[in-house]
Amino acid sequence: MNPPPRATLNDVAREAGVSLATVDRVLNKRPGVHARTVNRVADAVSRLGYRPDPSAARLARPRPHRLCFVLPSGNNSFIAMLREQIAENHGWASDHRVTLEIVEVDVFEPGELAERLLGLKGSCDTAVVMALDHPLVRAAIDELADAEIGVVTLVSDVPSSRRHRFVGIDNVAAGRTAATLVGRFLAGRPGQVGVLVGSLSLRDHAERWFGFGQVMAAEYPGLKVLPPVEGKDNSALTEPLVAELLAQHPQLIGLYSIGAGNRGIAAALREAGRGHDVVFVGHELTPHARRDLLAGTMDAVINQDAGHEVRSALRQALSRLTREPVVSDQERIRIDIYVKDNLP
Repeated sequence: MNPPPRATLNDVAREAGVSLATVDRVLNKRPGVHARTVNRVADAVSRLGYRPDPSAARLARPRPHRLCFVLPSGNNSFIAMLREQIAENHGWASDHRVTLEIVEVDVFEPGELAERLLGLKGSCDTAVVMALDHPLVRAAIDELADAEIGVVTLVSDVPSSRRHRFVGIDNVAAGRTAATLVGRFLAGRPGQVGVLVGSLSLRDHAERWFGFGQVMAAEYPGLKVLPPVEGKDNSALTEPLVAELLAQHPQLIGLYSIGAGNRGIAAALREAGRGHDVVFVGHELTPHARRDLLAGTMDAVINQDAGHEVRSALRQALSRLTREPVVSDQERIRIDIYVKDNLP
Protein backbone atom coordinates (compact mmCIF):
# COMPACT_ATOMS: atom_id res chain seq x y z
CA MET A 1 0.00 0.00 0.00
CA ASN A 2 1.48 3.35 -1.04
CA PRO A 3 1.71 6.13 1.57
CA PRO A 4 -0.53 9.17 1.05
CA PRO A 5 1.06 12.02 -0.92
CA ARG A 6 3.07 14.52 1.12
CA ALA A 7 1.08 17.64 2.03
CA THR A 8 2.36 20.87 0.47
CA LEU A 9 2.31 24.53 1.49
CA ASN A 10 -0.50 25.05 -1.01
CA ASP A 11 -2.51 22.34 0.76
CA VAL A 12 -1.98 24.09 4.10
CA ALA A 13 -2.99 27.46 2.65
CA ARG A 14 -6.15 26.00 1.13
CA GLU A 15 -7.07 24.14 4.34
CA ALA A 16 -6.53 27.25 6.49
CA GLY A 17 -8.26 29.55 4.01
CA VAL A 18 -5.32 31.95 3.78
CA SER A 19 -2.73 32.95 1.19
CA LEU A 20 0.52 31.09 0.57
CA ALA A 21 2.42 34.20 1.75
CA THR A 22 0.55 34.12 5.08
CA VAL A 23 1.44 30.45 5.60
CA ASP A 24 5.08 31.29 4.92
CA ARG A 25 5.00 34.14 7.47
CA VAL A 26 3.42 31.91 10.12
CA LEU A 27 5.82 28.99 9.60
CA ASN A 28 8.82 31.30 9.69
CA LYS A 29 7.46 33.05 12.81
CA ARG A 30 7.50 36.48 11.20
CA PRO A 31 5.47 39.27 12.85
CA GLY A 32 2.33 40.91 11.53
CA VAL A 33 -0.06 37.93 11.48
CA HIS A 34 -3.18 37.92 13.69
CA ALA A 35 -3.18 35.30 16.45
CA ARG A 36 -6.40 33.70 15.10
CA THR A 37 -4.77 33.29 11.69
CA VAL A 38 -1.68 31.76 13.28
CA ASN A 39 -3.92 29.24 15.07
CA ARG A 40 -5.77 28.40 11.83
CA VAL A 41 -2.52 27.70 10.03
CA ALA A 42 -1.23 25.62 12.96
CA ASP A 43 -4.44 23.58 12.98
CA ALA A 44 -4.17 23.00 9.23
CA VAL A 45 -0.55 21.87 9.59
CA SER A 46 -1.60 19.43 12.31
CA ARG A 47 -4.62 18.03 10.41
CA LEU A 48 -2.65 17.52 7.20
CA GLY A 49 0.49 16.24 8.92
CA TYR A 50 2.47 18.76 6.92
CA ARG A 51 6.25 18.39 7.08
CA PRO A 52 8.64 20.68 5.18
CA ASP A 53 10.60 19.12 2.34
CA PRO A 54 14.26 19.84 3.21
CA SER A 55 15.43 19.12 -0.34
CA ALA A 56 13.01 21.66 -1.75
CA ALA A 57 14.04 24.18 0.89
CA ARG A 58 17.70 23.79 -0.08
CA LEU A 59 16.96 24.20 -3.78
CA ALA A 60 14.76 27.25 -3.13
CA ARG A 61 17.60 29.17 -1.46
CA PRO A 62 19.10 31.72 -3.86
CA ARG A 63 22.59 31.20 -2.37
CA PRO A 64 24.34 28.91 0.12
CA HIS A 65 23.53 29.44 3.78
CA ARG A 66 26.45 31.08 5.58
CA LEU A 67 27.18 29.51 8.96
CA CYS A 68 29.84 30.97 11.28
CA PHE A 69 31.35 29.21 14.29
CA VAL A 70 32.44 31.79 16.88
CA LEU A 71 35.07 30.05 19.02
CA PRO A 72 37.55 31.13 21.70
CA SER A 73 40.96 32.22 20.49
CA GLY A 74 44.10 30.65 21.92
CA ASN A 75 45.56 27.14 22.11
CA ASN A 76 42.80 25.37 24.07
CA SER A 77 43.03 21.67 23.11
CA PHE A 78 39.28 21.07 23.20
CA ILE A 79 38.69 24.05 20.90
CA ALA A 80 41.29 22.57 18.55
CA MET A 81 39.20 19.37 18.53
CA LEU A 82 36.10 21.39 17.64
CA ARG A 83 37.99 23.06 14.78
CA GLU A 84 39.03 19.66 13.45
CA GLN A 85 35.44 18.42 13.53
CA ILE A 86 34.22 21.53 11.70
CA ALA A 87 36.81 20.88 8.99
CA GLU A 88 35.68 17.26 8.69
CA ASN A 89 32.08 18.39 8.08
CA HIS A 90 32.79 20.73 5.16
CA GLY A 91 31.69 18.04 2.68
CA TRP A 92 28.38 17.46 4.47
CA ALA A 93 27.78 21.20 4.65
CA SER A 94 28.49 21.62 0.95
CA ASP A 95 25.97 18.88 0.12
CA HIS A 96 23.37 20.89 2.07
CA ARG A 97 24.34 24.21 0.45
CA VAL A 98 25.93 25.53 3.64
CA THR A 99 29.29 27.31 3.88
CA LEU A 100 31.29 27.09 7.10
CA GLU A 101 33.58 29.73 8.59
CA ILE A 102 35.42 29.90 11.92
CA VAL A 103 35.70 33.24 13.73
CA GLU A 104 37.99 33.49 16.77
CA VAL A 105 37.55 35.94 19.63
CA ASP A 106 38.48 36.30 23.30
CA VAL A 107 35.23 34.99 24.82
CA PHE A 108 36.32 36.14 28.29
CA GLU A 109 35.93 39.78 27.17
CA PRO A 110 32.17 40.45 26.90
CA GLY A 111 32.53 43.74 25.02
CA GLU A 112 34.85 42.20 22.44
CA LEU A 113 32.62 39.14 22.01
CA ALA A 114 29.46 41.26 21.64
CA GLU A 115 31.14 43.50 19.08
CA ARG A 116 32.31 40.47 17.09
CA LEU A 117 28.82 38.99 17.10
CA LEU A 118 27.26 42.21 15.87
CA GLY A 119 29.92 42.35 13.15
CA LEU A 120 28.45 39.16 11.67
CA LYS A 121 25.50 41.10 10.25
CA GLY A 122 25.56 40.90 6.48
CA SER A 123 28.15 38.13 6.36
CA CYS A 124 26.47 35.32 8.32
CA ASP A 125 23.02 33.68 8.36
CA THR A 126 23.50 31.47 11.44
CA ALA A 127 26.08 31.84 14.21
CA VAL A 128 27.16 28.92 16.40
CA VAL A 129 28.81 30.53 19.40
CA MET A 130 30.57 29.56 22.62
CA ALA A 131 29.26 32.49 24.58
CA LEU A 132 29.76 34.32 27.83
CA ASP A 133 26.51 34.78 29.76
CA HIS A 134 26.77 38.57 30.08
CA PRO A 135 24.26 41.40 29.42
CA LEU A 136 26.29 42.72 26.48
CA VAL A 137 26.43 39.28 24.88
CA ARG A 138 22.74 38.61 25.52
CA ALA A 139 21.86 41.94 23.89
CA ALA A 140 24.06 41.12 20.88
CA ILE A 141 22.39 37.74 20.41
CA ASP A 142 18.95 39.36 20.61
CA GLU A 143 20.02 41.96 18.05
CA LEU A 144 21.11 39.17 15.70
CA ALA A 145 17.71 37.52 16.19
CA ASP A 146 16.04 40.83 15.25
CA ALA A 147 18.11 40.77 12.06
CA GLU A 148 16.81 37.20 11.39
CA ILE A 149 20.24 35.68 12.03
CA GLY A 150 19.89 32.44 13.98
CA VAL A 151 22.13 31.77 16.98
CA VAL A 152 22.97 28.31 18.32
CA THR A 153 24.92 28.35 21.59
CA LEU A 154 27.58 25.66 21.87
CA VAL A 155 29.03 24.11 25.06
CA SER A 156 28.12 27.18 27.18
CA ASP A 157 24.58 28.57 27.02
CA VAL A 158 22.97 32.01 27.26
CA PRO A 159 19.46 30.80 28.13
CA SER A 160 17.85 34.20 28.72
CA SER A 161 18.76 35.33 25.20
CA ARG A 162 16.72 34.65 22.06
CA ARG A 163 19.13 32.02 20.81
CA HIS A 164 17.58 29.29 18.65
CA ARG A 165 19.04 26.22 20.38
CA PHE A 166 21.71 25.12 22.86
CA VAL A 167 24.05 22.22 22.07
CA GLY A 168 25.97 20.80 25.02
CA ILE A 169 25.89 18.56 28.06
CA ASP A 170 23.90 19.07 31.25
CA ASN A 171 26.62 20.99 33.06
CA VAL A 172 25.04 20.86 36.53
CA ALA A 173 24.96 17.06 36.21
CA ALA A 174 28.58 17.12 35.01
CA GLY A 175 29.63 19.04 38.14
CA ARG A 176 27.73 16.63 40.36
CA THR A 177 29.42 13.73 38.58
CA ALA A 178 32.83 15.27 39.20
CA ALA A 179 32.06 15.62 42.91
CA THR A 180 31.06 11.97 43.16
CA LEU A 181 34.27 10.91 41.41
CA VAL A 182 36.48 13.08 43.66
CA GLY A 183 34.66 11.95 46.80
CA ARG A 184 34.78 8.25 45.86
CA PHE A 185 38.44 8.33 44.83
CA LEU A 186 39.38 9.98 48.13
CA ALA A 187 37.53 7.19 49.97
CA GLY A 188 36.85 9.02 53.24
CA ARG A 189 40.20 10.80 53.59
CA PRO A 190 39.70 14.22 55.22
CA GLY A 191 41.33 17.21 53.58
CA GLN A 192 40.90 20.08 51.16
CA VAL A 193 39.80 20.15 47.51
CA GLY A 194 40.86 22.90 45.12
CA VAL A 195 38.77 24.04 42.16
CA LEU A 196 40.08 25.66 38.98
CA VAL A 197 37.66 27.46 36.62
CA GLY A 198 38.13 29.36 33.39
CA SER A 199 35.62 32.00 34.47
CA LEU A 200 32.41 31.82 36.46
CA SER A 201 30.97 34.22 33.87
CA LEU A 202 30.84 31.22 31.53
CA ARG A 203 27.50 29.53 32.10
CA ASP A 204 28.89 26.00 31.76
CA HIS A 205 31.60 26.68 34.36
CA ALA A 206 29.15 28.31 36.79
CA GLU A 207 26.72 25.38 36.44
CA ARG A 208 29.46 22.79 36.98
CA TRP A 209 30.65 24.68 40.08
CA PHE A 210 27.07 24.72 41.41
CA GLY A 211 26.57 20.98 40.85
CA PHE A 212 29.96 20.15 42.35
CA GLY A 213 29.22 22.17 45.49
CA GLN A 214 25.81 20.53 45.92
CA VAL A 215 27.21 17.01 46.12
CA MET A 216 30.33 17.85 48.11
CA ALA A 217 28.33 19.66 50.80
CA ALA A 218 25.66 16.98 51.06
CA GLU A 219 27.72 13.79 50.76
CA TYR A 220 31.36 14.55 51.64
CA PRO A 221 31.37 16.82 54.73
CA GLY A 222 34.91 15.71 55.60
CA LEU A 223 36.24 17.47 52.52
CA LYS A 224 36.60 21.24 52.56
CA VAL A 225 36.15 22.78 49.10
CA LEU A 226 38.33 25.85 48.64
CA PRO A 227 37.05 28.94 46.77
CA PRO A 228 37.39 28.55 42.98
CA VAL A 229 40.44 30.04 41.28
CA GLU A 230 40.02 31.52 37.78
CA GLY A 231 42.65 30.59 35.19
CA LYS A 232 40.97 31.80 31.97
CA ASP A 233 41.32 28.27 30.48
CA ASN A 234 45.01 29.00 29.98
CA SER A 235 47.66 26.44 31.00
CA ALA A 236 50.32 29.12 31.40
CA LEU A 237 48.08 30.82 33.99
CA THR A 238 46.83 27.68 35.76
CA GLU A 239 50.30 26.24 36.44
CA PRO A 240 51.46 28.96 38.87
CA LEU A 241 47.96 29.15 40.39
CA VAL A 242 48.05 25.43 41.25
CA ALA A 243 51.63 25.71 42.50
CA GLU A 244 50.45 28.44 44.87
CA LEU A 245 47.45 26.35 45.99
CA LEU A 246 49.73 23.42 46.81
CA ALA A 247 52.16 25.64 48.72
CA GLN A 248 49.47 27.43 50.74
CA HIS A 249 47.31 24.37 51.46
CA PRO A 250 49.39 21.35 52.53
CA GLN A 251 46.15 19.48 53.29
CA LEU A 252 45.01 19.73 49.66
CA ILE A 253 44.29 16.19 48.46
CA GLY A 254 41.91 16.78 45.52
CA LEU A 255 41.60 19.03 42.47
CA TYR A 256 38.66 19.59 40.16
CA SER A 257 39.36 21.42 36.91
CA ILE A 258 36.05 22.79 35.66
CA GLY A 259 37.36 24.12 32.35
CA ALA A 260 40.58 23.93 30.35
CA GLY A 261 44.18 24.59 31.35
CA ASN A 262 44.73 20.99 32.51
CA ARG A 263 48.26 20.83 31.08
CA GLY A 264 49.28 23.55 33.54
CA ILE A 265 47.62 21.74 36.44
CA ALA A 266 49.34 18.45 35.63
CA ALA A 267 52.70 20.22 35.27
CA ALA A 268 52.32 21.88 38.68
CA LEU A 269 51.42 18.56 40.33
CA ARG A 270 54.45 16.85 38.81
CA GLU A 271 56.77 19.73 39.74
CA ALA A 272 55.56 19.53 43.37
CA GLY A 273 56.03 15.75 43.41
CA ARG A 274 52.32 15.25 44.03
CA GLY A 275 51.23 13.81 40.70
CA HIS A 276 50.09 10.55 42.29
CA ASP A 277 48.71 11.51 45.71
CA VAL A 278 46.35 14.36 44.71
CA VAL A 279 43.11 13.15 43.11
CA PHE A 280 42.71 15.14 39.89
CA VAL A 281 39.45 15.15 37.89
CA GLY A 282 38.96 17.36 34.83
CA HIS A 283 37.03 17.80 31.61
CA GLU A 284 37.54 16.83 27.94
CA LEU A 285 39.52 13.88 26.62
CA THR A 286 42.20 15.82 24.78
CA PRO A 287 45.51 14.18 23.73
CA HIS A 288 47.17 15.79 26.77
CA ALA A 289 44.45 14.49 29.13
CA ARG A 290 44.88 11.00 27.64
CA ARG A 291 48.61 11.06 28.42
CA ASP A 292 47.98 12.31 31.96
CA LEU A 293 45.42 9.57 32.58
CA LEU A 294 47.86 6.91 31.40
CA ALA A 295 50.63 8.43 33.53
CA GLY A 296 48.41 8.47 36.63
CA THR A 297 48.60 12.26 37.09
CA MET A 298 44.91 12.54 36.20
CA ASP A 299 42.36 10.17 37.73
CA ALA A 300 39.25 10.72 35.58
CA VAL A 301 38.03 12.84 32.69
CA ILE A 302 34.44 13.96 32.09
CA ASN A 303 34.04 14.28 28.34
CA GLN A 304 31.63 15.72 25.80
CA ASP A 305 31.98 14.43 22.25
CA ALA A 306 33.27 17.30 20.09
CA GLY A 307 32.18 15.58 16.86
CA HIS A 308 28.66 14.98 18.13
CA GLU A 309 28.40 18.61 19.23
CA VAL A 310 29.51 20.02 15.87
CA ARG A 311 27.21 17.69 13.92
CA SER A 312 24.31 18.50 16.24
CA ALA A 313 24.91 22.25 15.88
CA LEU A 314 24.85 21.86 12.09
CA ARG A 315 21.62 19.88 12.19
CA GLN A 316 20.01 22.39 14.56
CA ALA A 317 21.03 25.29 12.33
CA LEU A 318 19.69 23.51 9.24
CA SER A 319 16.40 22.67 10.95
CA ARG A 320 15.78 26.37 11.39
CA LEU A 321 15.98 26.78 7.62
CA THR A 322 14.01 23.72 6.54
CA ARG A 323 11.60 23.72 9.54
CA GLU A 324 12.20 19.98 9.85
CA PRO A 325 11.70 18.87 13.49
CA VAL A 326 14.79 17.77 15.39
CA VAL A 327 14.99 14.38 17.09
CA SER A 328 15.67 15.14 20.75
CA ASP A 329 17.31 11.78 21.50
CA GLN A 330 19.70 12.21 18.58
CA GLU A 331 20.74 15.68 19.73
CA ARG A 332 21.26 14.85 23.41
CA ILE A 333 24.96 15.20 24.24
CA ARG A 334 26.04 12.51 26.68
CA ILE A 335 28.32 12.90 29.69
CA ASP A 336 31.14 10.39 29.16
CA ILE A 337 33.49 9.33 31.97
CA TYR A 338 36.97 8.03 31.16
CA VAL A 339 39.67 6.55 33.37
CA LYS A 340 42.91 5.00 32.11
CA ASP A 341 41.25 1.58 31.80
CA ASN A 342 38.46 2.47 29.35
CA LEU A 343 40.14 4.93 26.99
CA PRO A 344 38.72 4.68 23.45
